[in-house]
Formats: sequence, C-alpha cells, structure tokens
Amino acid sequence: MTTSTGIFERSLGDDFARLHPQLQRRFGVGVEAGYGCIGRGTMTEVRRGPWWTLPFLLIGTFRNILFPERGRDVPFRIDNHAYLDDFGRETVTFVRTMEVRPGRRRRFDATMIYSDARRRVVDYLGTHQHLAVDLDLAVTDDGALQLTSGEQRFYEGPLAFRFPMLFSGRARLRERYDDEQQRFLIDLEIHNDILGFLFGYRGAFTCEFVEGPAPATVKPYREELRE
Repeated sequence: MTTSTGIFERSLGDDFARLHPQLQRRFGVGVEAGYGCIGRGTMTEVRRGPWWTLPFLLIGTFRNILFPERGRDVPFRIDNHAYLDDFGRETVTFVRTMEVRPGRRRRFDATMIYSDARRRVVDYLGTHQHLAVDLDLAVTDDGALQLTSGEQRFYEGPLAFRFPMLFSGRARLRERYDDEQQRFLIDLEIHNDILGFLFGYRGAFTCEFVEGPAPATVKPYREELRE
C-alpha cells in the first residue's frame, strides 16, 4: 500500500517543511511522487582511518558497504529511486558510486524504508540487506538535513541479532543546498567506538530529476523483511 507522503516526510513530520526547498524535492523521492533523483559531482576528499582500520573497510567491499581507498576530486554519483519491494514496502535506493582511481569504481549501497514499528527510517546496508540500521533525522536551523545512525541489526537466514557497535561504525551525515553554487553539499563521517575515525567523504553535486521505474542495477540482490 502506497502513500503520497515519502519516507523522509513521514519520519520528519512537520519539520520536513523546514528543509531547504531543493532538499524537500530531493528527499521527496517516492512511489507516489513519481520521480527519482540522480546526483553527479565530485567528492573533494575521500578519507579513511589509520592502517589498522583497513581490514574493517576491506570486509565492507564484499557487500558494497565500505571501501578502503582514499583520494581527492573523486567523481561521484548517487542514485535515488523509489519502488515497492517484494513485501510491498516503499523503498528508496541510496546507491553511491565513486571512481576512486582510473579503472576502479567502488559502490556504497543502501536501501531505506519507513518502519511503522520503529517510527523511523531504517537503512538496509549492502547488496543483500544483511545490516538494518536505525536512522535519526533532524533539520538544522539553516534548512540542512542531519542524519545520525543508531542501533544496528544483522540478518541472514535464521540468524538475527543486534550487531555490536564494537565491530561497526556510527555515521553522521549533513547535507545542505548552497544557493550561490546551486549545488548540494554533503559531509559524511563514520566512527567506531574503539578505533575512532573509519571513513568519510565531503563534496558537492547537482541533481537530475528523472521519471520511470527504479533500475534493477540499484536494487539489492536479496530483500529482508525483518526491520
């Protein structure tokens, strides 16, 4: 069952109207809205933590969750498309693709739903939705969107458990629209409770709003019903 209110507006409630109008359009992507969003730009900086964080980041490459490369002026693309998953839930893709060096592209895949039970957006990370992450959303005084990740749960077959934060990271993201540049500005950092800073990027991009169904290339290989 669909609704005319997208997942971010459902989560933010009346605060959604406090977002910059361009952010309202971007995060208004939904099934009933009838459009998707493709962002293209450059990450001025892609960073990672010290050498001892490399094994943690390398593991993430197997499911398009994290990656170990770093660089400057990295070409960037983000695909946001809405669709109904096999369980009838409105889902929005957040697939980030970075050309970290010539001939090497990395993806950071996520699909998001609004959970009525949890009363928040839940972010499924990776190609197989193994990791479900609670998201806390807020609007800043200047109309930016602020996102902070919370509890994480791991699902695979009969396995289901709360993922220890000792072995994971907490994400903090801020996205705003710059009227002078006419671009979206994004800043993401992921920290581990013990290891400290793990990964992050910051940069700018423009958006193209497109119609049509979500491409199969941005959907997960496996969908998880458990939230």
